Amino acid sequence: MLIDRSSGQISHHRFSDLAQWLRGGDLLVLNNTRVVPARFYSDDGRIELLKVESTAPLRWRCMVRPGKRMRLGAKVTVAGVVGEVVAVHDNGERSLQWESAIDEERHGLLALPPYMQREQREEDRERYQTVYAKEAGAIAAPTAGLHFTPQILGALPHEFITLHVGVGTFAPVKVEDVAQHRMHSERYHISATAAQRIAKAGRVLAVGTTSVRTLESVARDHGSIVACEGSTDIFIYPGFEFRVVGALLTNFHLPKSTLIMLVSAFANRELIMEAYAKAVEQRYRFFSYGDCMLLV
Repeated sequence: MLIDRSSGQISHHRFSDLAQWLRGGDLLVLNNTRVVPARFYSDDGRIELLKVESTAPLRWRCMVRPGKRMRLGAKVTVAGVVGEVVAVHDNGERSLQWESAIDEERHGLLALPPYMQREQREEDRERYQTVYAKEAGAIAAPTAGLHFTPQILGALPHEFITLHVGVGTFAPVKVEDVAQHRMHSERYHISATAAQRIAKAGRVLAVGTTSVRTLESVARDHGSIVACEGSTDIFIYPGFEFRVVGALLTNFHLPKSTLIMLVSAFANRELIMEAYAKAVEQRYRFFSYGDCMLLV
């Protein structure tokens, strides 16, 4: 789906025709994070762990279920390795200290989006990765990039940045005042080469909301796109002033999600609602393995 923000025109095309909507000086900016196995189950099957990050050698910060079994001092065994809850955080996450390292690639599963309502299948190991995924560390895939083949990408001017997508991408907005919603912090990195190319671009076409969040966070904090690394919890919703991104390629998102709010901030909310209605009418596929829209 192509959405012209200035005219409000909505039209339908094939992704392989993307190049015809680019103009001289455009630069695609893509998130090259790689999804890692982050979901683990205890050997007795009673405890589910979602690894958020490693905070020290053999120490994980996790979301756990059920929480009542994972109080301070509780122990859990995963792949024969014993871990102990050494901290319970205000947001319900736990810090676990393991006796030795766990082979995460072997024993972990991908944390597929909850709406899929299924565990990982073997084909998800590669299907839930972009063809340019490189920097390991994401819990969820930057799914707008799943549409690219090496051939399509190779024919387009592009550059990579990295933002390791965290669990916040799954969290719905539950507060009435959206300004009170708090995002999870996610780590990012922009190289010197990428910063220079982005700064010189005539128009930046961000591939996915994660690329948008990275670019706009750095511009907000530094005044422009510079080589840097850090963490961001930026929440973009209607009223936000975009400094860098001039066009956006993104999938169709869940209602009441931070992702659809970002898209509504980039375009007129009424236009986005009209586009979603047409997407339903035209039988577009939604969410992670679905179709996409280009907003120019």
